[in-house]
Amino acid sequence: MDAPPFHLAFPVRDLESTRAFYIDLLGCRPGRSSARWLDLDFYGHQIVAHLVDDGRGGAPTNPVDGDAVPVPHFGAVLEWSAWEALHERLSAAGVAFRIAPRVRFRGQVGEQGTFFVLDPSGNALEFKTFRDPAQLFAH
Repeated sequence: MDAPPFHLAFPVRDLESTRAFYIDLLGCRPGRSSARWLDLDFYGHQIVAHLVDDGRGGAPTNPVDGDAVPVPHFGAVLEWSAWEALHERLSAAGVAFRIAPRVRFRGQVGEQGTFFVLDPSGNALEFKTFRDPAQLFAH
């Protein structure tokens, strides 16, 4: 699927821990930055971490296939082996999973591997994969 990159701006409490998480751990390439924001290449998309001075409360959740999925969240759909490699890298780094890696909707349309993590500012990220990428928008 060829699609233009999306842009997402999101709040963070600290730019240094954000750099460490997104660049060193997830492998995002850094872009432009200032004392208050950081551009990141997030799997070909532009996300921008903006430093905010006020705290954020806990994210609400929505029940999905037996999990309390944090809302809002963002993430990436990866090829299956890249998804497994990221899961292994995060596990080896001691990252706590908000929702542990699992296969959701097993045997149904849209069967997918998924896991959730929180960045150092509490932003929820979902990484998912499909054995059949054509199932991404299937219903």
